[in-house]
Amino acid sequence: MEGEKDLQKLLKNMKPVLNSGEYVFAVVKNLDNILRTDTLFEFKEKEAITLVLEKNKADTLKLSYQFISSWITLKVHSSLEAVGLTAAFTTALTKHKISCNVVAGFYHDHIFVDTKDAKKAIEVLTNLSKFK
Repeated sequence: MEGEKDLQKLLKNMKPVLNSGEYVFAVVKNLDNILRTDTLFEFKEKEAITLVLEKNKADTLKLSYQFISSWITLKVHSSLEAVGLTAAFTTALTKHKISCNVVAGFYHDHIFVDTKDAKKAIEVLTNLSKFK
């Protein structure tokens, strides 16, 4: 199934959903003591491996982190070739001084915001989709 590329359709149908739980970004040098089932995603960088996982799992694994976030999923199936979706929602969040970290999966875009901003971010994203 091919993802949507039309920006207006993407915005209109993005349907942001706040996932339950608290999530953190942690850094490890290797994955020796980390089960793949414990991570939401991982990204290998030159310096280390960045993991995103539930806060309670990071605590159990004694991983350090600095930022506790909430996870928002945009339910629209966006194409990896779509242009402008990330720019549109990050601009809207910026206007409300909401920092976000974005991860694109094959089917959906995922946004991590400070837990204190989660409800406001959902409101901003929902309003953005209403006016498109």
